[in-house]
Amino acid sequence: MAAGALFRNDEGHVLLVPLSYKNHWDIPGGYVEPGESPRAACLREIEEELGLTAPVGSMLLVDWAPAENEGDKLLFIFDGGTLDAEQERDIRFTDGEITEWRYVHGDDLEQHGPPRLARRIRAAIAAHSNGGSTYAEHGISI
Repeated sequence: MAAGALFRNDEGHVLLVPLSYKNHWDIPGGYVEPGESPRAACLREIEEELGLTAPVGSMLLVDWAPAENEGDKLLFIFDGGTLDAEQERDIRFTDGEITEWRYVHGDDLEQHGPPRLARRIRAAIAAHSNGGSTYAEHGISI
């Protein structure tokens, strides 16, 4: 299991980060540790990766996303809300996994990561817009 946060700016663009152990950008987040809830993992990863203690809202998406070399995965995306200018200035890279961040328009997600990640993020954006949550498989809402 893994969990991440969907942070947006005032224009609705999504905050993405390049992780040193991946060859693409992703939302802030990471693997859930044994005995840890997905929400707790999301909060921990935000603090570790961005240096932020940010409130995390409701769950927007659960995605069943098996990976060929890793087996079945459940990926959770929680609502990180909209970051204001002060929160953006407070971003600090504390664990060495990340060295930069940027906001990306939803139409440009494929330029930063694989198609199924783009589908997953768009499904979470749609869930947020609809005021609910969704279940997906391979990033496609069911």
